[in-house]
Amino acid sequence: QLQPVEAGGDLVQPGGSLKLSCVAPGFTLKVYGIAWFRQVPGKEREGVSCISRNRGMADYAGFLQGRFTMYRDSAEITVYLQLNALKPTDTAVYYCALTPRDDQFCSLQETAYNYWGRGTQVTVSS
Repeated sequence: QLQPVEAGGDLVQPGGSLKLSCVAPGFTLKVYGIAWFRQVPGKEREGVSCISRNRGMADYAGFLQGRFTMYRDSAEITVYLQLNALKPTDTAVYYCALTPRDDQFCSLQETAYNYWGRGTQVTVSS
C-alpha cells in the first residue's frame, strides 16, 4: 500500500536549516504529484510547496519568501524540502502528500492529494 514516509524533522535554532525527505517505500515518486503541507495544533493544515508529475519546477506558498526549496532526486525515489532561515513560526508538523493526477500545475489544496504521510516535527526555538 502506498504510504509516504517523511524524515528529517528536528529542533533547530532560529535562522538555522533543515532538510526534510519523503519516500514511498516500494514505489517510485516519478508518477505522482507531490506536495508538502504543515500544521500547527489548533490550526488548519496549510500548503507549503508542490511539484506536479510532469513539470519539474516547484511552486511555493507566498509566505515562504524564498526560504524553502523543494526538489526530487535524480532517481525520483526521494523528494526533499530544504528549509532555510527558519523562524519560530515555521514550527509545525510537516506532511508529504501524493497524487496520481496528471495536472500540468500542482496544487496546494489538501483535497488534491490522496496519500499522506504521518508527518515529521519541525521545532524552531532558541
